[in-house]
Amino acid sequence: MLATRRILFIVPYMPNVIRTRPYNLIRALAGEGHAITVLTLVQDDAEVADAEALRAEGIRVITRPLSRAHSLMNSAMAPARREPLQAAYCWQSSLAADLSALLRDETFDVVHVEHLRGSRYGILARSTLAAACRTTPVVWDSVDCISHLFRQASAYGTRWLNRMIARVELPGTERFEGRILKHFDMVLTTSPVDRMELIRLARQQNSAAPSVNVLPNGVDLDTFKPDLAVERDPATLVLSGKMSYHANVAMAVHLAQEIMPIVWAERPDTRLQIVGKAPTAEVRSLAKDPRIIVTGQVPQIQPYLSRATIAVAPIVYSAGIQNKILEAMACATPVVTTSSAMQGLAAEPGRHLLVGEDKHQVAEAIIGLINDPVRREEMGQAGRYFVEENHNWCSIAGQLSRHYEDLMTYRSEFVAV
Repeated sequence: MLATRRILFIVPYMPNVIRTRPYNLIRALAGEGHAITVLTLVQDDAEVADAEALRAEGIRVITRPLSRAHSLMNSAMAPARREPLQAAYCWQSSLAADLSALLRDETFDVVHVEHLRGSRYGILARSTLAAACRTTPVVWDSVDCISHLFRQASAYGTRWLNRMIARVELPGTERFEGRILKHFDMVLTTSPVDRMELIRLARQQNSAAPSVNVLPNGVDLDTFKPDLAVERDPATLVLSGKMSYHANVAMAVHLAQEIMPIVWAERPDTRLQIVGKAPTAEVRSLAKDPRIIVTGQVPQIQPYLSRATIAVAPIVYSAGIQNKILEAMACATPVVTTSSAMQGLAAEPGRHLLVGEDKHQVAEAIIGLINDPVRREEMGQAGRYFVEENHNWCSIAGQLSRHYEDLMTYRSEFVAV
């Protein structure tokens, strides 16, 4: 049995059901008995309500409003400071002051910082603790290697503006990610590819890299589960995700314009549902075809996954583990994806899901599953079993707790020498 710990969780955006990684890790760690303090930013009344929901679960949450004017000013000054926009945008002096006060007035066993957007707060935490002669370890959960994502976006983004922004931001982001690893006692990523990319960047900067470990994403198995009372819609595909995110936009356009015509040539009855909040104009325009439905934001994604014949995720470029795939598998919905999605996923192609290397292979996999209900059922059940065994948030939080314990043991032994 691991000891209960006081953990300060710094998240640059409000943890909620959309920001699934910090939300589920925080709740699972609290469920283990750890005393969690969350320091975060809120943008609107909905996020204020999200904070209250966490407080109702006994989690201490300290919030500050995200000032858009402040964020835009930070972004304008970022090039002169040699900072990427990702790191500059979420920096708020009010939250930084709260962080300094917390570390000055209270004692924590671990400080945990999320994402490149929160990295400056992690660096502040390290310097504040050092000034107070405290050895509290600081963990940075980078989640993804943003440089790796930008490198792909600069080549494969569907809009010239996205490609241009990625190209402009890439050199500075590479330097920043390579430099900052040395400020942390441990770094986490969601996939082995992101881990290796961060280590490579640190070596390029001749910067010391701490222990870099893979902590995969999980899925809420109580929320995302098969709905046995609902019959699946015939020949219905679902693509889910935040549809303002550039990688999801690229995927939706590729699916609708390149893959679906091949599917429709053999199965003209097939429908495609694109489900997710804030679809761009480019995504909304896909619904001009009556066989494509773009829903926008929905109260819950699970009913769409449970009713679909197949979940599709023909990813063009990505970083980390794709939650959309884990959620579909948890609903026992068979998944068709591309090899880009497999970098952080240990699922076995052909057993747990189907993987195509190009648009023709993806289309053939979709058609094959539409025509084979027995295989759909078998693959859906195999996918559900896979996420139960490998992507349960409770077990992943247990891994994180053990990382904390190993780190605290190392720090205490190092100080004692």
